[in-house]
Amino acid sequence: MADQAIIEKSSKWDRVKQNRLIKNIRRHWMLYLMILPGIIFYIVFKYIPLMGSVIAFQNYQIFNGILGSPWVGLENFKMLLHYQDFHEVLRNTALIALYQLVFQFPAPIILALLFNEVRVLIVKKTVQSLFYLPHFLSWVVVGGIVFELLANQGIVNAFREMLGFEPILFMQEEAYFRSIVIISGIWKEIGWGTIIYLAAITAINPSLYEAAVIDGANRFKQTIYITLPLMLPTIAVLFLLNIGNFLELGFDQIFNLLTPMTYSVGDIIETYVYRAGVLQGQYSLTTAIGLFQSVIGFALLWIFNRLARKSEQGLW
Repeated sequence: MADQAIIEKSSKWDRVKQNRLIKNIRRHWMLYLMILPGIIFYIVFKYIPLMGSVIAFQNYQIFNGILGSPWVGLENFKMLLHYQDFHEVLRNTALIALYQLVFQFPAPIILALLFNEVRVLIVKKTVQSLFYLPHFLSWVVVGGIVFELLANQGIVNAFREMLGFEPILFMQEEAYFRSIVIISGIWKEIGWGTIIYLAAITAINPSLYEAAVIDGANRFKQTIYITLPLMLPTIAVLFLLNIGNFLELGFDQIFNLLTPMTYSVGDIIETYVYRAGVLQGQYSLTTAIGLFQSVIGFALLWIFNRLARKSEQGLW
């Protein structure tokens, strides 16, 4: 009897919640209508394609389709782990991702703090616009600019010759490729990344700064003891999002900067998947790579989120 009462109470509560949802939809139907295109987008382009991940466990044959291709289990993953080229690609991806996390991630934070100290509004807005502009350029354009600047007869080598140094073929030298990737990434995205951090700074209560001034704190101490600590929740969320995409560097940047001479240090998972999957038709192998990439990203996100929760800064 007690179990029956619990079941009835639970079903009654479910009906109450369902009625509330229906009433809420009727009351705010315009808001639900506005988010409907976004929901449809994610269903069509994110969730439905997930079913295609099954080909990672098949010897996929394009004419037989998913249902007709033979099942091979974990063979593609075993091949992946024993494939020498993939070890090199994984190492390149991990190193460039680590460099981005160490050098590229803090750059917008530093720039936002510097913008916050500019008191002349016209100068601040002008400089911000100049830093935002590269974000709207495609990597095809940025790659062309980088090649022109670092060419044998480019501006950088012309300046080196003025100083009496020999010209360097930067884009053909393995030693410079990763540095070029990081510097070009910072130049392109640093301005856009500051938008969120500036929004977090403007949300800080001005009375905290007034109290700090009364206590004799200069601008540097105000930044260290007020601005940075109150930015930490935003920094933590963006850091976790970056960790989740640790092995996803972006195809466009690397593809437009990569040359045959720098494959050994610049070939990453995305460019390898493009060659092996699109050009060579190894769909099962490249899908296995994609799943491997996603699992590693999820594992890193889960671990770092657990660590962040200790300071109450986690995503969930």
